Amino acid sequence: MGTALLTGKFAVITGAASKRGLGLATARLFAQHGATVAILDLDQAAAAAAAAELGPDHVGLACNVTDQASVKAAFQALIAQWGRIDVLVNNAGITQPLKIMEIGPQNYDDVLDVNLRGTLYCSQAVIPHMRGNQSGAIVNLSSVSAQRGGGIFGGPHYSAAKAGILGLTKAMARELAPDNIRVNAICPGFIATDITAGKLTDEMRVTINAGIPMGRPGTADEVAGCALFLASELASYVTGSEVDVNGGSLIH
Repeated sequence: MGTALLTGKFAVITGAASKRGLGLATARLFAQHGATVAILDLDQAAAAAAAAELGPDHVGLACNVTDQASVKAAFQALIAQWGRIDVLVNNAGITQPLKIMEIGPQNYDDVLDVNLRGTLYCSQAVIPHMRGNQSGAIVNLSSVSAQRGGGIFGGPHYSAAKAGILGLTKAMARELAPDNIRVNAICPGFIATDITAGKLTDEMRVTINAGIPMGRPGTADEVAGCALFLASELASYVTGSEVDVNGGSLIH
């Protein structure tokens, strides 16, 4: 595999217990590259199982990213155990396939809170620590849906939340650059994951692939590769960027 890119680094990945999800794929790749990884998820048992699968040094913790006290507790526990956190990947997210007039107050709260508020809270939990170290990398998960205005599964509130992540990423990057903390966003296109599994008709599949110059959906591993780059020293001069991982489906 060549040189490990995250040797001696400690990384936290939120929403990373889902079997075929982007978070777990990223956790696996980070671990392969020498990082010690904490998987945070709503489900404590799933988080612990996912971490154990990576190896004995990795940690699984329950964390509700929409609850500031839960977030603070998780990050404090990790800093106490590890002594440092070098990388945060804000991956936790949910989506709902609603049309604009179907979005009720609870739908809005649920989608905005997990995607956007969760990204804010987890970043706030780690920033003072990274500032103290004068070093850190934060990777936020946005979506092609934010850029093109919706897509296949996410409703307008999902687009809004993921667009909010782009604004938050850029503003954080600007504010934190003097402290040598880099903040970047990834915008995946259509990726084959648990969220999308089983919801596609053959007809939808043909239509989707027709809109992608590379002619196929992406894989979770292909998004993880981009997260690895942004988390590593290869990206030491990259901050405030949004990186498209979409097979060419939004070339502009």
